[in-house]
Amino acid sequence: MAGRINDDDVKAVRDAVPIDAVVSEYLQLRSAGGGNLKGLCPFHDEKSPSFQVSPSKGLFHCFGCQEGGDTIAFVMKIDHLSFSETVERLAAQAGITLRYEEGGYNPAHQRGERIRLVEAHRVAAAFYTEQLDSPEAEIGRRFLAERGFAQSAAEHFGIGYSPAGWDHLTRYLRGKGFTDKELLLSGLSQEGRRGPIDRFRGRLMWPIRDITGEVVGFGARKLREDDNGPKYLNTPETAIYRKSQVLYGIDLAKKEIARTSRAVVVEGYTDVMACHLAGVTTAIATCGTAFGGDHIKILRRLLMDNATAEVIFTFDGDAAGQKAALRAFEDDQKFAAETSIAITPGGMDPCELRLAEGDAAVQKLVDTRTPLFEFALRHTVARHNLETPAGRAAALDEAAPIVAGIKNVAIQHESAVQLAGILGILDTQFVVKRVAQLARWARERGRQGGGPPSGPPRAPGREEYAPAAPRSGGAALHLRNPVHTTERELLKLALQHPELVSPAFDAYGADEFTAAPYAAVRQAIMEAGGAERGVADSQAYLVAVREAAPDDRVRAMVTELAVEAILRRTVDEIYAGEQLVAVRLRAVDRRVRDIQGQLSRLGTTADPEHYAAVAGDLWVLQQYGQALRNQGAAAL
Repeated sequence: MAGRINDDDVKAVRDAVPIDAVVSEYLQLRSAGGGNLKGLCPFHDEKSPSFQVSPSKGLFHCFGCQEGGDTIAFVMKIDHLSFSETVERLAAQAGITLRYEEGGYNPAHQRGERIRLVEAHRVAAAFYTEQLDSPEAEIGRRFLAERGFAQSAAEHFGIGYSPAGWDHLTRYLRGKGFTDKELLLSGLSQEGRRGPIDRFRGRLMWPIRDITGEVVGFGARKLREDDNGPKYLNTPETAIYRKSQVLYGIDLAKKEIARTSRAVVVEGYTDVMACHLAGVTTAIATCGTAFGGDHIKILRRLLMDNATAEVIFTFDGDAAGQKAALRAFEDDQKFAAETSIAITPGGMDPCELRLAEGDAAVQKLVDTRTPLFEFALRHTVARHNLETPAGRAAALDEAAPIVAGIKNVAIQHESAVQLAGILGILDTQFVVKRVAQLARWARERGRQGGGPPSGPPRAPGREEYAPAAPRSGGAALHLRNPVHTTERELLKLALQHPELVSPAFDAYGADEFTAAPYAAVRQAIMEAGGAERGVADSQAYLVAVREAAPDDRVRAMVTELAVEAILRRTVDEIYAGEQLVAVRLRAVDRRVRDIQGQLSRLGTTADPEHYAAVAGDLWVLQQYGQALRNQGAAAL
């Protein structure tokens, strides 16, 4: 087992790899104000972005599902890695050599399994790429040339060739220090009669990369007639490759998808290549499986669900293509983006279209797309006999819900009018009202979670604060309660701007915070060395506070408070002083009430000295409270 990674090296990795750069590899981020960034949470489905990143603090937090932490925690969560595997991956990206407390530097065999599998794929990709220049690979080069792909295109997409022998790659990877177990787990080799042999032999190889650009699998195309395998052979399901969770070309297309708010979904590797070379650089494809829910999640994080986003599907015009288009339409409502379809002419795919008619034809194909709902609408209506009243009525029953599902209300109304014309129903308003009614019912079901209406919906922005998971015990937090609001604001200042509240804040006791979760955060700050520690090194301070938290719930609260925007636009010493005074003054007033109650209980029969001592404490507190009211932060 590898030893514990040196703490200084872990800190160096945190400091060297900006959290916004890492998160941006997985989702689109936009300004959230106050130096923070926001995006759609990759850890749960949501319609509007509640996931925030604070580059200055090196933290992320989702206000929807409560996931949060630093750069290391994000990578651990999203890629299902251990702590050491994550640090090793980030260290490799930053060029940092890690030291281990037990055994010096990290030898290859001590790396985490996932890191080793990714490394094996990286080495294999380089091997295949080199083999494409071999005499044996002439058949592969000819295949590419016949489809209009020059050598530069092959290099851009990292295409390679797997030699036809039994174990060329297996022997090569063994020579690089990989074990037979690792080769089998990676899917690059498979069991033979006398040990592992190459899974891919005599084929053209497309590296399949995840959204971060790491090779996690391969798509292998048959080249020879004597190859009895399938036309395309993909990497089997492994610890790093899930075909339902990868999109070919996403590493090349992600920035342009985020910039243009458009994604083009094609059906094969060569179609992605053709589109990119033709200037449609937002093209991606699935890897041997239908476009599904996990693929939608990947695109939604890049498209950010803004009103102008669009997903364009390209399908052949044959029956299979139409079936695929209708299957895609079933998932339409999972997108906030508009969905469209581009039917290739003459049954040609984008690769064939580019070869036959050039780059401009591919661009025109995408530019002349049709809304997917319109395609589904016409396909649905075509199944009915519109020459009879019964046929028109049946077509309306089946088609009206499609129009009602259109997200854009203006387009929905116009399409309802269009539907009336297609059906030949002269009473247009009848169709419009029918569609509007269905749409209203759908909205009501959505608001009520799919069940029958049970009362009017709450006004937005007026709900009590109700976190998804329990905090750290105690009463629920009510942000409309000014006491809790002020305590929360002071803790945010202590975590985000410790220089504004130090050293006064460090004299505050946990009992001055009335909400149990806030008291727990105050205690964690105290155990981490106080807010004054954060003045010198804010990131190390936040790491220390998170580590001092007694459990994951308090740790999540620390992260949330460190990322959440402060309520005042101008954050300065005056504002910080106001929060310090408000929290302290309420604590003083509570103590005054307690002592007044104590004096009342003592009564006139109490020991005079004891009564005088308690009364003296009351007088001191009352004077202190008056000073806080008159002098503000100067009295602290």
